Amino acid sequence: MTIALRRAAHWHRPLMVFVYAMAVLAVVSAVGMLVDSRVLTGVPIWLKPFKFAVSFVVYGTTLAWMLSLLPRRSRIAEWAATVIVATSVIEMVVIVGQVIRGTTSHFNDTTPLNAALFGVMGASIMVLFFAHFVIGIVVLQRRIPDRIAARAVGWGLGLSLLGMLAAVPMVLPAQDPGIEGISGAHSVGVTDGGAGLPLVGWSTTGGDLRIGHFVGLHALQALPILAILLSRFLGTRLDERTRARLVVVAGAAYGVLTVLLTWQALRGQPLLRPDALTLAAVAALVVVTATATGLVVARRRGPELALAA
Repeated sequence: MTIALRRAAHWHRPLMVFVYAMAVLAVVSAVGMLVDSRVLTGVPIWLKPFKFAVSFVVYGTTLAWMLSLLPRRSRIAEWAATVIVATSVIEMVVIVGQVIRGTTSHFNDTTPLNAALFGVMGASIMVLFFAHFVIGIVVLQRRIPDRIAARAVGWGLGLSLLGMLAAVPMVLPAQDPGIEGISGAHSVGVTDGGAGLPLVGWSTTGGDLRIGHFVGLHALQALPILAILLSRFLGTRLDERTRARLVVVAGAAYGVLTVLLTWQALRGQPLLRPDALTLAAVAALVVVTATATGLVVARRRGPELALAA
């Protein structure tokens, strides 16, 4: 399981073109934060396009790499990836366009135009979700030859879907802040735009649904990175089956963590101020994960047996 960066330009072409465009937008947005003094919901107005651009660089690169691992090309998966590019472009056009207009892109129903643009974003995200789901199905059917890579990619794609679903509560009626023209919120128990962690802006005074959303989405990178590290540093000590099982344990724990963080946020609880119940849930997750990891390692086969199998 390796990543050949020299071949990256030859991965899924539309995805990689989109990645390059988002890299340029990230630089433009960074400059915007330095030269544009406008503030929106308590943060520099260009922070949102910057964060989204960086996120799409990582997402697009990872997805293109995953498609390159398939034993043979899949037109369905490639078309689904192209659909993801198209919907992502729509989302970024709205986000940047609203920044230029000096207003918010999310939860904005203050005018018919703003409401329509937010509706377009919502529709594009739904299409992206289903296109991502299609790619996950194709990956499961095509069976990547490398067992560890197959586990990491499969769990990464599945958990990133869970991360997308973690954003759904942001637009449910319970998240209506009672402010005219605003139809949802990131924060729970406090209004958006209050005190937050540096750069990410996650609320430090209430719950924040972006945390579980962020963590779940980045399973797409976290699990393949874990698989690469296991092969790089424990490849001679643990057989392939054991390393694949460890990826499964990590994936299950990662999924529970995503749900736990969303549950914590829905209770209006800041990330860094967990109550006893949250701490108990985290402790239980750690104990169960450590126990499962220990059992998997204890049942490992030695290198000689693995070669003979």
